[in-house]
Amino acid sequence: MFVARWKIDARFGHKQSAIELMRQWEREIGPQAGTDKMAMQILTGSLGAKEATIEVNHQVESLAQLEDMFAKISKIDAHAQWGKKLEPLVVSGSSYWNIYRVVED
Repeated sequence: MFVARWKIDARFGHKQSAIELMRQWEREIGPQAGTDKMAMQILTGSLGAKEATIEVNHQVESLAQLEDMFAKISKIDAHAQWGKKLEPLVVSGSSYWNIYRVVED
């Protein structure tokens, strides 16, 4: 199992609007790419983290499931339109992915 973590930093004063767009993506776009079959969390910086940071964690069973999600997202027009709405709310260059392997007993 893996956790795919996407992080962005919201521009000052735009964090709540960015979170609302993330929730919209979670409801309307993500399921078209299979995110309804994975656990997903939206987190934001609080203590010991930048307050502007917004992190979206996707729990996936395999890297193949993650690759499938990426392939599907690239073909969804609504995803491209959503990205254009999000762009002015995000610090340029702050977006990146980390993939973590879950250590199980």
